[in-house]
Amino acid sequence: MNSPADLAKLATNSIPFRFKAGGNGNNMVPTTDHHHRSTTKSSNKPFKTKHATKSALKERSKGKIEKSEVGSRKTAHQQVMSKIDRRNHARQLKQNKLGERREEGSVFTGRDGAARIVVVVPLCGDVVSETVVKMLNESVEADESHTAEGGRVEIPRFKTRVQYLTPKRELFAVLDACRIADFVLFTLSAEQEVDELGEQMLRTVESQGVSTVLTGAYGLEKIEPTKRRPDVLKSLKSFITHFFASQEKVHDLSSRQDCSNVMRSLCTTTPKGISWREMRSWMAVDDVQWDEAGPVVTGTIRGKNLKVDRLVQVGDWGDFQIERVTAAPLERSNKRPKATDMAVDAASGEQELDRPGDEQDDLAQLAPEEAVMDDVMSMPAPSMAASDRKHVLLDDHQYFDEDDEEEIPMPKRLPRGTSKYQAAWYLGDMSDSGSDMTDVEPDRDDDMDMDGLPIAGPADGHFEDMTMRDPTEAGASEYPQSEFFPDAAPQDEADQIAAYRKQRREAAEDDLEFPDEIELHPGVNARERLAKYRGLKSLRTSRWETEADQLYQPEEWSRLLEIADYKTAKNRVMKEALTGGVKAGTRVNIHIRLSSDQSKDQLQNLPLPTSLFSLLRHEHKLTSVNTSMTLSTDYGAPLKSKEELIMQCGPRRLRINPLFSQAGNTPNNVHKFDRYLHPGRTAVVSFIGPVTWGSIPCLYFKQRAASSEEDAKAQPRLDLIGTGTMLAPSTNRIVTKRIILTGHPYKIHKKLVTVRYMFFSDADVEYFSALQLWTRRGRSGFVKEPLGTHGYFKATFDGKINPLDSVAVSLYKRVWPRRARMWSAGGDGEEVMIQGDDGGPPMLVEA
Repeated sequence: MNSPADLAKLATNSIPFRFKAGGNGNNMVPTTDHHHRSTTKSSNKPFKTKHATKSALKERSKGKIEKSEVGSRKTAHQQVMSKIDRRNHARQLKQNKLGERREEGSVFTGRDGAARIVVVVPLCGDVVSETVVKMLNESVEADESHTAEGGRVEIPRFKTRVQYLTPKRELFAVLDACRIADFVLFTLSAEQEVDELGEQMLRTVESQGVSTVLTGAYGLEKIEPTKRRPDVLKSLKSFITHFFASQEKVHDLSSRQDCSNVMRSLCTTTPKGISWREMRSWMAVDDVQWDEAGPVVTGTIRGKNLKVDRLVQVGDWGDFQIERVTAAPLERSNKRPKATDMAVDAASGEQELDRPGDEQDDLAQLAPEEAVMDDVMSMPAPSMAASDRKHVLLDDHQYFDEDDEEEIPMPKRLPRGTSKYQAAWYLGDMSDSGSDMTDVEPDRDDDMDMDGLPIAGPADGHFEDMTMRDPTEAGASEYPQSEFFPDAAPQDEADQIAAYRKQRREAAEDDLEFPDEIELHPGVNARERLAKYRGLKSLRTSRWETEADQLYQPEEWSRLLEIADYKTAKNRVMKEALTGGVKAGTRVNIHIRLSSDQSKDQLQNLPLPTSLFSLLRHEHKLTSVNTSMTLSTDYGAPLKSKEELIMQCGPRRLRINPLFSQAGNTPNNVHKFDRYLHPGRTAVVSFIGPVTWGSIPCLYFKQRAASSEEDAKAQPRLDLIGTGTMLAPSTNRIVTKRIILTGHPYKIHKKLVTVRYMFFSDADVEYFSALQLWTRRGRSGFVKEPLGTHGYFKATFDGKINPLDSVAVSLYKRVWPRRARMWSAGGDGEEVMIQGDDGGPPMLVEA
């Protein structure tokens, strides 16, 4: 039994309310127990058996529609894929990636595999490349006495071959070696800093594209005390990461362990390659032999398969056709012939791999003249030459032509006081003898207000609707001060012009707002001086009539290659290069065919080539080439247009006279010509040259004149002044040269202004009267009438202009790019003349 105390305790716990004592104890407030909200409770999902039958699963999912997860980045196909399918898809991607890597490295595998090309680039003057190569070979116990043909060294530890290239410390020699290299080993000195030539090598190699890069320190063992060597390595690493940020370590070439690590990376790593180089077939030239027909180039095919129907570019020699391709395997006594080998040519004793067919590309750079003549006969001739025009050409219209005078209606005989509305209904059947009749000309001033000013001016965007009064000297002037016009003497007029222009020159030194401004001489006829120029209402939107330009275009312009759809044509050419040809990784002899204007002695006098690149289809034909160019900020002065430069684009090196124009796309494909390219700015370079498919990096060099022989040896003769990228070539790109004629507001009366010093004869004012005027502060207007015979004229503007403002007019003419020339360099640097491939005039080439 429970005791009384237990019963009392049980009764207390069973009370649902608790009473809080307060005050005198009579106010008892009931309180409830604390409970969690039901919304915080989660119910677990019921257990699902994985042994459900197919019919049960089908019944359960009947009528169910799968919805995509909110916020999921999966595709619709991935959402419905099962776990096994996703795992299988990932496995396939991995296998494809491994297959691609094996295919990239397959050119190095096997006993007949290609050698890994390693270029040792000394960035300092005290670095000896031959010593670096010797230390690398000693670290892996490679026997240099068994060096194979072409400088290949067998590495027994890694079962591969390495081919070292040690170019001279010359800019183009390093560039030629690096563009065919699998690995580039930049060698820094632990005692000397990188000089100007070494830094220029780094910038040019980085800009043209480079494969896998390694860095080594030369002469680190000479640094004393030893504890300073880590600091030297850190300093060298900080320098090289400024150009190649992926460099994690600078190897100590004086250490055998570091040299062994470098050789391990060279022999086991798959080089990343260069994108523009892997699009083509190329090879490093191991040997050049001469037979009766021409040169025979030996090497291992790299990149794509070699197609004998395409042309090849052999270093700076030029472009050639392939006569035939034969095998050139490495000589080994125990080699057995393969079952898949082709039959051996009994006459020559060589295994012939391929011969060109009927579709072999020729060396023609321009279209045949017969086809061009047919097009010329079918095209209409230009309607009017510049010398036959009475007024300047504005857009594609001829304004104020004298031939239109017949269309002006004759004046009518109307009674005095007849309004314009009554004149439109007047039949004219009254007698001409009436004294109340007067001659009334048709009113052509419907667009003029009471003050004779245009209602809708250029500021309102109604240039095409604006008509002007007929220039006359007999009619009454609306400007009272011009009734008495002082016609100054020629001597006084010349003094005023000289004083005014001197003031303008002093002010223009600090003001570059008018970079295209020119000044006409008072004795020059502006109509003849500016016969090729025309007016444009808008440089971006006005249509450019090309019919008038046919009189001034170069003779070969109509024979250039025209590419209507560049993207489609490029994809077609790239796909064509993927099939057929001699397989990559094969060591071959390429027999080169000489053309009629090429001789064997001429090529033997040139330096031996280091590389051979196969050209894609049409890459030998000339077209209007467009490239971008960004002028380096280190080049302190603006670069003038048409100044001779040396451009390297992929395997080619050309001498060009660039034509600079503004970058960007415009609706009418008209772009403004730039006289100068300022440092840090980007422009489009245009010239006539061979087609190059793809976005290939371009390097621009300018030759520096050496003051003495010592300076020529100590400083580089070429300066890298800019970089860019190849753009789509187009013969339809119109580059227009703009000139600005400026005048002085001599007298100002509201919106009516007398302008002087823009023209110097009334005939020139008449000729250019259709052009719209503008001022520096944004006003626009038109020529109203000429005054006198010294080129003064009245002009109406859309607002009152400032007396310190200047009146200007813009004129445009089309400029044409110049033809590029092949560049070739020899040891003595003398210049020779060679004949063009198309039989044209000889071109100046450095050799």
